[in-house]
Amino acid sequence: MTLHAASRDALAAAELRLLELVDGTRTTTSSTAVPVGTVGNNALTTLGGELFAVVDLLTAQTQLRRALGDSSSEPAVREQLVRGLLAGQVGEATIQVLVEVVTSKWSSPRELVDGIESLGRSALLAQAERDGRLDAVEDELFRLGRIVEGNADLDRALTDPASPVDSKLALVDDLVGGKVEPVTALLVRQLVRTPRGQRVVAGLTELSALAAKRRERSVAHVRCAVELTAQQQDRLLAALTRIYSRPIALHVEVDPSLTGGVLIKVGDEVIDGSTAGRLAALRRDLAG
Repeated sequence: MTLHAASRDALAAAELRLLELVDGTRTTTSSTAVPVGTVGNNALTTLGGELFAVVDLLTAQTQLRRALGDSSSEPAVREQLVRGLLAGQVGEATIQVLVEVVTSKWSSPRELVDGIESLGRSALLAQAERDGRLDAVEDELFRLGRIVEGNADLDRALTDPASPVDSKLALVDDLVGGKVEPVTALLVRQLVRTPRGQRVVAGLTELSALAAKRRERSVAHVRCAVELTAQQQDRLLAALTRIYSRPIALHVEVDPSLTGGVLIKVGDEVIDGSTAGRLAALRRDLAG
């Protein structure tokens, strides 16, 4: 997700409001914290789901999206529109977050919707973190991405714009129903239901990275010719943590095409210790 400056500021303010709801405090201008209403157990799941429903609504309703994203109108008018439209349809916590969103200045209506989607994801990942299941969600999203990437028919079925949404969601339910964390299932269903121009594999990769970021870690994508043992993964994790001086999350997949060794990607940096990589480097040297 790429946001312009005004939208980044607006999203930061909305994320702060979400954080206040999670931890139950509001920071005042004097830098003191005062109690506010909090969301209880599992209420973050409800909040995330409701924010996703609003994303679906605004994606479908162009005029409404433009009205809420029109920074030339009075913020109070946009707040009144949200309250009048959604009162009784969603919870008060969702209303509070949306009021913060629509009374801020966004670079475009589309980026406003991007922001609401981001907040929905944050709420769900916060729920997983609260439940001590964030690691599991991160791993499931990564593995699902690899499954879809490795199955062209599945990828097409989930991304084909001509395919009915209900059919896609039924396929998702067959794939993950009862097999993954509830938060994982909600995130995947939203991605498939309302992709907003994003392919499923790219979306799953982004979601996995968001989960890792929430734990203040970098993600090391590791491809290896054969499956690494637990001891090998521990040694690799320790080495990468030492190299980058920060916590690292390993996402490991087996790729027999490497023929040997490992290929590691952390952000934009690639550490290629694979046999295929060394052969490719040798060919480049010979050609040059």
